[in-house]
Amino acid sequence: MSLADRYRRPADLPPRIPLFPLRGAILLPGSTLPLNIFEPRYLEMIEDVMSGSRMLGMIQPVGSDAQESPPERQVELRRIGGAGRITSYQELDDGRLAIAVTGISRFEIVGEAETGKSYRAASVSYDRFASDLTRGFGEERIDRVRLIGVLRSYLTENNLQTDWAVIDRAPSEYLINALCVMCPYGPEEKQALLEASDLKTRAEVLVALAEMDLAARGGSGGTLQ
Repeated sequence: MSLADRYRRPADLPPRIPLFPLRGAILLPGSTLPLNIFEPRYLEMIEDVMSGSRMLGMIQPVGSDAQESPPERQVELRRIGGAGRITSYQELDDGRLAIAVTGISRFEIVGEAETGKSYRAASVSYDRFASDLTRGFGEERIDRVRLIGVLRSYLTENNLQTDWAVIDRAPSEYLINALCVMCPYGPEEKQALLEASDLKTRAEVLVALAEMDLAARGGSGGTLQ
């Protein structure tokens, strides 16, 4: 069963999920986030997740001065995160786990839940983001020509290579969400991409960030229309 078939409406998703606070990391529908797990609290979490729903929530801590993954339970977390399913799992010889989490839907924290575990969990709602479960929702509103043009300029300016045949074949939703997850922007910019109301808005924010970066580097970002 595909993920799209497994999760069709918010009620198909678990109302309580473990949280993985990680500054600078977001998860969007259809995107894949690779993670190396080595801290005892997260090793415990992944083992529990694998024996249950296989779902967890990626969430950023509040504040730019927060640790990358703060251990303190009192550290404030963002209210909006991304829920995903572990789709790849590998035990490494040194005790670490190499996993990949595929995004399913964004969520809003309703309240933190007591687990009796070393990791944090929360009761969450997906209702605001029900459209995340409809693959390709809003793709027809994307200015793909502008998106690809800015991406080409950005990669050229940063001396990066890509397989353009793959990009040309990629659905717009997958391309935009994957770029948002992989882009090297800071926590605030990443959160803005995550919280964008729809795919068109997310694409516009992504393009604007890339154009500002190009303009700052003396590239052509400011002249693309």
